[in-house]
Amino acid sequence: MGKAVLKFIRLSPTKARLIAREVQGMNAEYAIASLEFTPNKAAGVISKVIASAVANAGLEPEGAVITSARVDKGPVLKRFTPRARGSASPKHKPTAHIMIEVAAASEGDK
Repeated sequence: MGKAVLKFIRLSPTKARLIAREVQGMNAEYAIASLEFTPNKAAGVISKVIASAVANAGLEPEGAVITSARVDKGPVLKRFTPRARGSASPKHKPTAHIMIEVAAASEGDK
């Protein structure tokens, strides 16, 4: 079993969770291939974390299954944008922590 964690990525956790739910339980090779064609910033980031988790486990992508894909909320960067008449509007820039766990596929899963 291998694990990879990517912390403080400048990405909305809500948007990243949509992608993480899709790949949970998938074969790692199939998940990386499908994320390559997903037009989303989170897809590219999660694909790299999956590849890292597979490498950490010492497995081949075709022999690994994603057992857990979790996206937690990180700290929010708070910035301001100037507005009319000297006022300002807040801008919230969310961050996320992505955790992926992979395990070797059993003979029935391949």
